Amino acid sequence: MQLKRVVITGLGALTPIGNTAATFWQGLATGGNGAGPITRFDPGNFKTRFACEVKDFDVTQFIPRQEARKMDPFTQFAVVVADEAIADAGIDKEKTDLDRVGVIWGAGIGGLKTFEDEVMGYAKGDGSPRFNPFFIPKMIADSASGLISIRHGFRGPNYVTVSACASSGNALIDAFNYIRLGKMDVCVSGGSEAAITQAGIGGFNALRALSERNDDPMTASRPYDKDRDGFVLGEGAAAIVLEEYEYAKARGARIYCEMVGGGMSSDAYHITAPHPEGRGAYMCMKLALEDAELPVEAVDYINTHGTSTPIGDPQEVNAIERLFGEHAFSLNISSTKSMTGHLLGGAAAIEAAACVMAIQDQLIPPTINHFTDDPALNPRLNLTFNHAQTRRVHVAISNTFGFGGHNTCVVFRKLTE
Repeated sequence: MQLKRVVITGLGALTPIGNTAATFWQGLATGGNGAGPITRFDPGNFKTRFACEVKDFDVTQFIPRQEARKMDPFTQFAVVVADEAIADAGIDKEKTDLDRVGVIWGAGIGGLKTFEDEVMGYAKGDGSPRFNPFFIPKMIADSASGLISIRHGFRGPNYVTVSACASSGNALIDAFNYIRLGKMDVCVSGGSEAAITQAGIGGFNALRALSERNDDPMTASRPYDKDRDGFVLGEGAAAIVLEEYEYAKARGARIYCEMVGGGMSSDAYHITAPHPEGRGAYMCMKLALEDAELPVEAVDYINTHGTSTPIGDPQEVNAIERLFGEHAFSLNISSTKSMTGHLLGGAAAIEAAACVMAIQDQLIPPTINHFTDDPALNPRLNLTFNHAQTRRVHVAISNTFGFGGHNTCVVFRKLTE
């Protein structure tokens, strides 16, 4: 069958460096930094006492207080960014077949704050099972897509993908496939996470995954730097509206760019560590470009997973060099996690949005916090250190990898008629 074309018509974002898509992009373009001391709880007893929190966010400006109380923060974030993206896309629900509009979301953890609060409350009580009646609906990951659907009346496919930090990458690829197969006209996709909690910080500390640079949190997320010591936990969300091209064109929608491919793979190696040779990273990029029917030479920018961990960064770079060959040295490569921290299940969504805006503005966001070259990395690679770079961006790809060995890569291209 003839596959349909899929375009991006709406964006929404709520991140540690900007609470809208526009301010998020401004933060990326100017090398913004979302890190700082944790304010969600007293972190004094933790090995890591900083994170990239969303700032100056009052949910009641977007959702009535009584409704917001029934949502975990990760769902609040999802609803707010979905509203922004839907408005940005200019979707007129009166003129839209709502049976053909879906919501496919991504969340790696879901309602961790809700789970933590309810269990700690029970443990501190007298043993009576006094749980909030909304405990389960607030905690489960699919509440995000369900509430977006209920809020807007979208009756198409509706679910949440869970694949750790690759979750919203899987969500975007599923949305892309449903539309190009003709099963939906429009899909609201993306991801959200709100794991800056005692359990979240404590759990990742126990894994020795987080930076412990408490004396200088602003420089703690330093992908590809010789002295990186772990990632910085972030929170937030991004939403992306995908549409079938002819449908979007017929309604006069503003089109950011086209989504042309997606690749998925598994490391089949270790529950938390990436494959040391980057096999899964290599394969998901290869499959994504094959899906897009693009040669490696067509790619201008790679937004990497680039978490700032000692073992994770080199394997991805090695996979890029292996796949792209000599063209790897003509690319711009950057990790926007240096600015936002790691949004876990929401990471792929905000990084996909960064690729969309890089194509829109022909600008590569930087990898900030670079101080010392890592001798293990090829110095010929352009890792876009510390400052944004202007260049032609026709094709951009974004990689995201998750615990369990899950890998996704999405491909965006400047729209051509």
